[in-house]
Amino acid sequence: MKWALRVLLCSSLFLLFPLFLLKTYLEDLCDQYGAESYLIDWLDLGWSRREIRPFPTSPGDKVVVAAKLQEEHTEWIEEELPDWERAIYIVNPSREIAADDQQLKTPLNKGHESMAYLTYLIEHYDRLPSTIVFLHAHRSGFLRAWHVDAPLHDNAWAVRALQLGFVQQSGYVNLRCNPNPGCKKNQYRNDHVTHAIFTDIFEGTSTPPRNRTDVELESNQRFLYIPDQVAAACCAQFTVSQQQVLERPREDYIKIRQWVIDTDLDDAHSGRVMEFLWHMIFGKESVYCPDEEVCYCQVFGQC
Repeated sequence: MKWALRVLLCSSLFLLFPLFLLKTYLEDLCDQYGAESYLIDWLDLGWSRREIRPFPTSPGDKVVVAAKLQEEHTEWIEEELPDWERAIYIVNPSREIAADDQQLKTPLNKGHESMAYLTYLIEHYDRLPSTIVFLHAHRSGFLRAWHVDAPLHDNAWAVRALQLGFVQQSGYVNLRCNPNPGCKKNQYRNDHVTHAIFTDIFEGTSTPPRNRTDVELESNQRFLYIPDQVAAACCAQFTVSQQQVLERPREDYIKIRQWVIDTDLDDAHSGRVMEFLWHMIFGKESVYCPDEEVCYCQVFGQC
């Protein structure tokens, strides 16, 4: 009898442990996707608590920059954000589009959205508007736009709710406040931004990489310590002020884009590296993980 009880107990533990792991995984996935909030908003129960309070600003002094495949539809940007300028870069242009000087396109389809973001900064460095928002081409969708931190994962809502005064104050603002993924404690040791990659990207820029054991540099020389930990909420959707962009010379953005072009890393991996570097490029510490509640209040006015 004791033997049978032991077999039953062991069998139960054998079955329960995978269920526990599955439960943990699903809870983490639901947190990433904001499943509970999405369901509430989909049922139209949360919109009344999420009114948009736009910051008054002059049309034409702000721009949305996005990267798109030629076949992707980005009309929603013009339709939903008519007071914003638009700079939509086609990353895989056909021969006809490539020959059209009126169309914005990137020199290479690599590095995901980073190639378009950097190309915009290089091409418009001398005529930047006060606020620049960098977005993915898709507007919304539970699966496709799960990383958009807004009701129904709607990028249009996020931009309309954006507190532009805070952008000017902070210089750089991540459009995702949810720390999962990217800002969880066990993700601080970033496998994408290695010491070698960090050094390769920033060597030759106005903020050269430096080990903490290096001798003192000239007092007027800026630098970036090679970080042991790198963390920021995903997923390469953010906004910067003109002033923050101009903290770096145009040559820095050219150098960083050239790294994306030249690196042996493929499109996905080079894009992922850039995803975890934008906050450092624009003046933030290597671990940039604002308090979630404070972030929603400051970035979207949801206090």
